[in-house]
Amino acid sequence: MTLIDPKVVLATDIKEYPLLTRGKVRDVYDLGDRLLIVSTDRISAFDVVLPNGIPGKGAVLTAMSLFWFDFLSDVTEHHLVTANVDEYPENLRQYRDVLEGRSMIVVKAERVDCECIVRGYISGSMWKELLKARRSGSNTVHGFEFPPDLQESQQLPQPIFTPSTKNDDGHDENISYDQLVDLIGAETARLCRDKSLAIYGKAAEMARRKGIIIADTKFEFGFHDGRFILIDEVLSPDSSRFWPVDQYRIGRGQPSFDKQPIRDYLAGLDWDRRPPGPKLPDEVVEASAVRYREAQRLITGM
Repeated sequence: MTLIDPKVVLATDIKEYPLLTRGKVRDVYDLGDRLLIVSTDRISAFDVVLPNGIPGKGAVLTAMSLFWFDFLSDVTEHHLVTANVDEYPENLRQYRDVLEGRSMIVVKAERVDCECIVRGYISGSMWKELLKARRSGSNTVHGFEFPPDLQESQQLPQPIFTPSTKNDDGHDENISYDQLVDLIGAETARLCRDKSLAIYGKAAEMARRKGIIIADTKFEFGFHDGRFILIDEVLSPDSSRFWPVDQYRIGRGQPSFDKQPIRDYLAGLDWDRRPPGPKLPDEVVEASAVRYREAQRLITGM
């Protein structure tokens, strides 16, 4: 018996409004003064959207974002207007079977063009850059001096803000805080840093109590009516590295609540990581679906 719903939403077709963007996961429609964001079940790896979707993935991403927007409301304003289809414009309600549970209407914001990354643990691209720096006799990466005995996946002395460029093709580049100031200005850079660290601090503490380590995560911000607000999604398995507390071990890569089974499968193929991506076996799709839903269950209780 399969554990996953066979229905997969790979794309949407809302004819009443113009499609503004179709990203790796989200379809965004222009409603005039607002946006409709629909989280599909598309999955990407190595910046390539794969032919399979992950059943229920869009609903998981939406549910987790809604949970965090509410939980973090005392820390930051956000762009959410409603996720209740009954409150959508009447001509959208005919698409209820697609929109229910995987969409939200948000205010339009002027996006700040950077990825606001917070790291509480050393992993991923930052760990690779630190290893490269060490080979040249340094422990400094993007202005941060790391402990000389720091191991892979180890908790940092304190969370750090490590921004990256925001490229819509997916090829973001880690930059220093000074470079960020040059890109977006000192005041906006300060807002990005301070708000990101505050959000991470509150979320990481709560998630740890639920059995999940938030190793790192990324946020996006924008301005609406002069106010600095959190936009896009927030603290989902797509934008965060979630590790199970009970399996955490320093000095190695960690199991995670995301598309790790897909990465592991693709790593064993003779694929050049260029489109089109290979079709995924059902068992790999199901393994990822289970991980996404488990992250949602642990954090939100749903």
